[in-house]
Amino acid sequence: MLQRCLDMLAPALTEPGAVVVDCTLGLGGHSEALLTRFPEARLVALDRDKEALRLSGERLAPFGERATLVHAVYDELPDVLDRLGIPRVQGVLFDLGVSSMQLDEADRGFAYAQDAPLDMRMDQTTGISAAEVLNTYPAGELVRILRAYGEEKQAKRIVSAIVREREKEPFSNSARLVELIRDSLPQAAKRTGGNPAKRTFQALRIEVNGELSVLERAIPAAVKALAVGGRIAVLSYHSLEDRLVKQVFAAGAATTAPPGLPVVPERYQPRLKLLTRGAELPTEEEVAENRRAAPARLRGAQRIREDAE
Repeated sequence: MLQRCLDMLAPALTEPGAVVVDCTLGLGGHSEALLTRFPEARLVALDRDKEALRLSGERLAPFGERATLVHAVYDELPDVLDRLGIPRVQGVLFDLGVSSMQLDEADRGFAYAQDAPLDMRMDQTTGISAAEVLNTYPAGELVRILRAYGEEKQAKRIVSAIVREREKEPFSNSARLVELIRDSLPQAAKRTGGNPAKRTFQALRIEVNGELSVLERAIPAAVKALAVGGRIAVLSYHSLEDRLVKQVFAAGAATTAPPGLPVVPERYQPRLKLLTRGAELPTEEEVAENRRAAPARLRGAQRIREDAE
């Protein structure tokens, strides 16, 4: 859905000196496309993964000083812009979830299809690993995580098996967890929805990286950083992420006036204009080209007014 993101941001990025922020740099594909499509724009790109920054730095080196790469989590955007002396930006792009590099590198522990240490940290220099979550969290907390972040209907059954097995030997590798999940589920549950470990691994990844709490801070901060006329595009891959984005955009696009006013004063007018009707879905061609795009949801908004003082 890259082309749609570029088209959505385009009206805000054609003027010389426009600044666009790629909040989820990854391997730099989106950033490279932004710098190529908008030759007058300057890019600020964030990622918490130092290896991603190294690799994307090589990829974006031909663009020289037009690209500024920063080791940061995307809820740190206000601090990053402040340090760089950038008061407002014209475009912001989020491509949420786990990057292809992280999925494809076996030793990161994100993928359930190959055995690896249960790490799942996007920034391997900080925080707790998925193994620590599995081995130390109380059963009730694990059930909550699997239900809320993985939408796993068999959460209680899986967690009971995890608690039983971790008492014998702590979890360290993904293959053992995958096997345990397969053995825990009834036959009917194994026949639907692909690999039965998928939802548990997703839930653990979101917990380890604090993805939803980070996003809850990041989207409002990104909207606040937009200049009037600036645009934001968000690609999400999980219903909870999409719901959060939808709520922030909807609140910004609504009037805050008390009910019953005959004329709505300027300070109560909406700050955002929605650029998508609901969430846009990938086309069949996009999914055929990249099956990881299947759950993607795209939402966009344009800043049309400053915040009321």
